[in-house]
Amino acid sequence: MGANLGDTRATLEAATADIAALPQVHAPERSPFYRSAPVNAAGPDFLNAVLKIETTLEAEDLLRALHAIENRHGRNRPYLNAPRTLDLDLLLHGDEMRETAFLTLPHPRMHLRAFVLQPLYDLAPDLRLPQGSVKALLAACSDQALERLTDDVPPAPQAS
Repeated sequence: MGANLGDTRATLEAATADIAALPQVHAPERSPFYRSAPVNAAGPDFLNAVLKIETTLEAEDLLRALHAIENRHGRNRPYLNAPRTLDLDLLLHGDEMRETAFLTLPHPRMHLRAFVLQPLYDLAPDLRLPQGSVKALLAACSDQALERLTDDVPPAPQAS
C-alpha cells in the first residue's frame, strides 16, 4: 500500500482498517511505514507499507475489493504512474501464480522495489519469491533510498 497525495499516513491507516473490515479477512498485520521517492514518476514522496492478511477471498475478488477501497479514498488514474491518494496492490495470494489481463501473481515488479521488499521483510523475513529470498532481493536494491518512520508503531495483529 502506498500514497503520495493528501494526508498519506491517515489514508494508509484508514485503508488498513478498511481492509481489515472486509468480509473473509482475518488477522491483519501491518509493517512499519516507509518513505520513498516515486519510481519512474514525478511527484511527492510516497509513504508505503505492506499489510499481511489471512483471507478466504479469491484473488480477483480481493483485488476488486482493494480497488473499491482506493476509489473511496479518491484514487484517480489520469495517466500511468500519476501521483495518488492511495495505491493498493496485491503482491501475493498464498502460493498462487497467474497472469491475466486483470491480475498477475506474484506482483511482477515487487522484487525490484525496496519500498515493497523492506516492509515485506519486516513481516516475513524468511519469505522466498520466485526470484530469490526477500533478504537477498532487498540487498540488491540497496541503492534505493528508503526511510522508516521512527514514530510509527504498527498496530498489534488482531485475532478474528
